[in-house]
Amino acid sequence: MPELILVTGGVRSGKSRYAVEIASRASSRVTFIATASPCDEEMTKRIKLHQSSRPSHWETVEERKDVASVLSKINSPHRTVIIDCLTMLISNLLLEGEEEKSILKQVQAIAENGKKFNRLTVVVTNEVGWGVVPQTSLGRNFRDIAGLANQIMAKKADQVWLIICGIPWRLK
Repeated sequence: MPELILVTGGVRSGKSRYAVEIASRASSRVTFIATASPCDEEMTKRIKLHQSSRPSHWETVEERKDVASVLSKINSPHRTVIIDCLTMLISNLLLEGEEEKSILKQVQAIAENGKKFNRLTVVVTNEVGWGVVPQTSLGRNFRDIAGLANQIMAKKADQVWLIICGIPWRLK
């Protein structure tokens, strides 16, 4: 039976590590959908650190914008999928000029596709609602869309985990 798990928390809380743990326990056949791109030296280092933290035999698909389509093409009853991360995807789409409605439509498609196929899908996202109000319109727009996207994903998810200081707390 298909299952969707949402893993959320603050920056550097251990979300990705926990998603990797879940996937490692679930299956040896894992596809990791990475939404970040190496736009500068610091981000390149972060990506390499993430890559080194997961098994080398896992398949990695780098997709910055159309995660819903990639997810719909993976259809295996024994495959686990990790999407890391939803908030980076939202950032990418906003910077490409996508509107809120379009972004949330893709998030809805990711949630539906994550539940549609006979596999486990783990979605990693940042909880951004506990921070300060951003000074810029773009920052506030990102925060608002991320909050709505997380609500969409949490509603569809079978399990929701909040990671605080590396400790997972099951919310749903």
